[in-house]
Amino acid sequence: MVQTPAAQTILVTGGAGFVGSHLVDALVDENDVRILDNFTTGKRENVNENATVIEGDICDSETLERATADVDLIFHEAGVVSVQQSVEEPMRANDVNIDATLALLERARDLDARVVLASSCAIYGQPTDIPISEDESFAPSSPYGLQKSALDHYARIYEELYGLETVALRYFNIYGPRQSSGDYSGVISIFKRQATNGEPITVDGDGQQTRDFVHVDDVVRANLLAATTEHVGEAYNIGTGESVTIDELAETIRDVSGSSSQIVHTDPRPGDIAESEADISKAMEKLGYEPTISLKEGISSLL
Repeated sequence: MVQTPAAQTILVTGGAGFVGSHLVDALVDENDVRILDNFTTGKRENVNENATVIEGDICDSETLERATADVDLIFHEAGVVSVQQSVEEPMRANDVNIDATLALLERARDLDARVVLASSCAIYGQPTDIPISEDESFAPSSPYGLQKSALDHYARIYEELYGLETVALRYFNIYGPRQSSGDYSGVISIFKRQATNGEPITVDGDGQQTRDFVHVDDVVRANLLAATTEHVGEAYNIGTGESVTIDELAETIRDVSGSSSQIVHTDPRPGDIAESEADISKAMEKLGYEPTISLKEGISSLL
């Protein structure tokens, strides 16, 4: 049983979004939980009725000050999470993913509030070794990956310089209820829709790309562990430690759904990463993290 923070005032930025809303659900029974969201991608139907909602832009200093007033703990899930959007609007993505994060860390420093930040495996780019450990060098191939690497560094520097308790969680490919379709993190949603509608399941390239898909419930557990760990000022990979090819993923979804959809291959995506699999040994050792939901179980529950 994962220990949940209790009797605290907690802010979840992006709390109406995919991961953030599940995190709020896990916290509201024992804490005073606030959500900061501008509802650009977050959805009102995701909002837990027992949480306080502050609607606004995290880039607005007055909104951020109001949202963080007297908080003990911050889960920072807000951000421009679309790689394609970061390519098309790099300055806007930078404003949200870096500038707003830096302002949030400054507020946390004033309040002495722990911050758990959502980082990403996108910081690694094309890895030199599989599975990918936290010691892998950064080689991001998009503005999004670059911005997450900066966020990741800032978190650890704030602990080293100012003693602010921070933990950065490097998410691999998350899936689960409430997820929108898009990029590889949303490919399960896309394949599910195609399979249940009897449409062709479209796979980019030859389908031999590998990804580490982790269920959102396990990601929530990792966040709760990060909120209470003594091992702060560090970054941790959050995945399953196992990978599948995209072809295998498509076949699993087709089989579990009982669909007769054909699997068809389209042109490869430019700059696509060939292999991705998390080394989660550090998170297991220091956080006590352990994934509990297999890919087949997770897909079955979605369908």
